[in-house]
Amino acid sequence: MSMQDRLDRVIDTAIARKTIVGCVVKVRKNGKEIYSRAAGYADREAERRTREDTIFRLASVTKPFVAAATLAMIDKGKLGLDDRAVDHLPWFHPKGPNGEPAPITIRHLLTHTSGLTYNLVLEELDPKDIEVTGTLDTDAQKKFSSLNNVPLAFEPGTAWAYSLSIDILGALIAKLHGGTLEEVINHYVCAPLGLKDSRFHVTGIERLAVAYADGPDGAIRMPNPYYPPRESGWSGGFWPSRILDDKIFQSGGGGMAGTAGEVMTLLDTLARGGGRVLSPKLAEAGFSNQVGDTPSEPGMRFGFFGAVCEDPSVALNTMARGAVQWGGVYGNTWLVDRAAGVTMVSLSNTALEGCLGAFPENLRRAVYGV
Repeated sequence: MSMQDRLDRVIDTAIARKTIVGCVVKVRKNGKEIYSRAAGYADREAERRTREDTIFRLASVTKPFVAAATLAMIDKGKLGLDDRAVDHLPWFHPKGPNGEPAPITIRHLLTHTSGLTYNLVLEELDPKDIEVTGTLDTDAQKKFSSLNNVPLAFEPGTAWAYSLSIDILGALIAKLHGGTLEEVINHYVCAPLGLKDSRFHVTGIERLAVAYADGPDGAIRMPNPYYPPRESGWSGGFWPSRILDDKIFQSGGGGMAGTAGEVMTLLDTLARGGGRVLSPKLAEAGFSNQVGDTPSEPGMRFGFFGAVCEDPSVALNTMARGAVQWGGVYGNTWLVDRAAGVTMVSLSNTALEGCLGAFPENLRRAVYGV
C-alpha cells in the first residue's frame, strides 16, 4: 500500500468514526508536493465542505511563526540569542525559585527553558488572560506582569516546561520592531514567503472552519467558551470566537489563523535551509536539539521550532531520529524529517483529537509506513 493510500485510509476512518470533522493534510518530499487532501466538513451543520484554502485556528502552530521571526531578527543583528529578556522588555522581571532576579534569555524563551509554565494557578493568571481579553497596545504588560510576583518553576536553563514563553517572546519582538506582533511576522516571515492568510485575524470569514470538540459519540460543535472534561487531561479553555476579535491580544503562543498550505510553505522552507526567511545556519539550529540532555518528553529534546526525536526506541510516537514535530491544540499536527526530505502538515477543526489523540500518530505511521 502506498503512502497516499495509507493516509487516505487514516483520514477516511477518522471522519467515518466522527473523531475528526474536517481536515487538510499535506506532504512534501524534497520540496515537491506528493500528497494533498481536503476532507470532511469545515462546517458540518451547514454542510460546508473543507477545502484546500480553509482557514483553521492555528493554536500552537503559531509558535514556529514567532520563532522564525525572532531568528530572522537575530540574523539581522537586531537581537541576540543570549540577550536578557528584561533588557528588551523592562516590565518583565520574574524571580527564580530562590527569590533572586532570574536571567531569562531569548534562548530560554525559544526553547521553553525559562522557568515559566502553562500552570495558570501557579502563575496567578486568570485563564481568560490567555485567550480572551485585552487590547493591542499595552495588554501584554497588563496580562503578564503578575508573573513578576511569583517564583519561576525552576531556574532558567535547568529544566524544560511547555509554557507562556512564546507569548512573552512575541511581546518582546513586537516592542523591539515597533508595532504589533502581526506586523513583525508579516515583515520577517509572511511577506518574504508570500503568505496572505497567516494572520492574527481571519482574512476570509467564509473560509473559517468551525471549531469542534471531542464527544462520546463523535465530535460536537464547540461552545464558546469551552472547557474539556477533566478526564481529557487538558486543563485549558477554548474560546472559538477569539479569532474574530481584531482588538484581542495577539498571542505569540497560539493566536494565529491560517491555511495548511501556508503552514507547509513556512515549515518546508525552513526545513530546506531557510529560504528568504533565515540563514541556513539558524534554520539548521531551529530543527536541532537546543536543550542538551534536558528531555521535553520521553526520547525527545527541543529545538527552536518543536520537539526533536533523540531516541526513537523511547519516544512515545512514530518518528525517525532527528525528526521534529509539534502541533496546535485546536486540532493540528506537523512533522519535519529533514534526513528523509519529508514535511507533513495536518490542520483539522477537532480538538483534542487532531492534536493529542490517535489521529496525529496514525498520520505519522502512514507517512513512515509502519
